[in-house]
Amino acid sequence: MSMTEKPLPPADDDCCGGGACNPCVWDHYYAERKKWRLEQVQLKEQEQLKDQQESNQ
Repeated sequence: MSMTEKPLPPADDDCCGGGACNPCVWDHYYAERKKWRLEQVQLKEQEQLKDQQESNQ
C-alpha cells in the first residue's frame, strides 16, 4: 500500500565508523526512514477518511 518501500539500513561495510563523515550514511538512512514513516501516517489517515466516507453513505 506504500508508495515507497521502507528504507533499508546501511550495510555494515557502508559505514566507516570514524564519525567524521558529513553526512553519514546513517544520517541519510534516518532521514529517509522519517520520510517513509510520515508517508505511512498520511496513507493511514487517507484510508481512515475513505472508510468513514464509505460508511456514511
